Amino acid sequence: MMTSPRTRPPAGDLLATGVPPLDAAEAERLARVHFGLAVTARPLTGERDSNFLVTDADGRRLVLKLGNPAEERAVIDFQTRALQHARSRDPHLPLPQPVPARDGALMVDIPGPSGARVLRILSYLDGLPLPEAPRSPAQRRAIGALLARLDRALGDFTHPAADHALLWDLQQAAKVRELFPHLPPGRDHGLPRRFLDAFEEHALPALPGLRRQVIHNDANPHNLLVARDAPEVVTGLIDFGDMVRAPLVQELAVAAAYQLLDEGHPLAGAADVVAGFAQGMALGPEELAVLFDLIATRLVLIVAIGGWRAARYPDNAAYILRNNAAAWTGLERLAALTRDEARAFLAAAARGDSP
Repeated sequence: MMTSPRTRPPAGDLLATGVPPLDAAEAERLARVHFGLAVTARPLTGERDSNFLVTDADGRRLVLKLGNPAEERAVIDFQTRALQHARSRDPHLPLPQPVPARDGALMVDIPGPSGARVLRILSYLDGLPLPEAPRSPAQRRAIGALLARLDRALGDFTHPAADHALLWDLQQAAKVRELFPHLPPGRDHGLPRRFLDAFEEHALPALPGLRRQVIHNDANPHNLLVARDAPEVVTGLIDFGDMVRAPLVQELAVAAAYQLLDEGHPLAGAADVVAGFAQGMALGPEELAVLFDLIATRLVLIVAIGGWRAARYPDNAAYILRNNAAAWTGLERLAALTRDEARAFLAAAARGDSP
């Protein structure tokens, strides 16, 4: 069925709710009133929250986040507590940490005409955003290793909101078929349909039997920071807004989908991430059996959700579509492989063999 740019997406997803405007002066006032901080604020981009880089008189930088009014408070609490839990298990993980408000709370409810929004301030992580850094196999392996380390830290974390519905969750991938009418012209729309069909046939039935835990679920390049003088060293992982409880292998698939290369073997870049992850978290045969399907399906989500949201929010289209061109290229290159070829290639990487 055709959907218009104003149609609410499947499962009542919060991606349907735009970000209410918030200017820098108001962000500075909120920081002063609720956190006792005298800061200057500069807006940052975001998919569904109002985000600001705030700086105090001593030059200390922090990130102020005012949540989307459609985001459940329990889900934001889930994200906040996950950050604390991970650092309690592994104190040197390069993750942002919540800053207490004046009353000691980590979340402050801010009323508004569109509904209450949750205000938080997080520590700022220094580093070069990955899209601005040179790429290398060592860097990709480091990304995989960091995610394995994070997932070990989150392995025993639980929260009542961990199973919340999220359109960016691969477990919900079949629902994006409704968004295919918004795929851009000039692209082969058969590619996302083909890979989503394969996901529903091969991967979806297997997901309930795989080991599950809370995962970050969005290690895309814009959420990764590296050292400016040593870009193979990952110095930060940010934006825990897509966290969910899911099959562990989904964490790896999401990250690998963003590390595909434009030349050589279509899965060479993904294989580096797999190798780094597998050194810290061994993968079982049942997980490797669906890894390729999950990588391809993440690309489907990028082009489908991106196309729909760009039509809905044209003023934010550049941000929304920042990963779409690479995702289309990835789908085109992965289409040259058979599932058996792809599975064997990734399994070799997980074993530490040179594919």
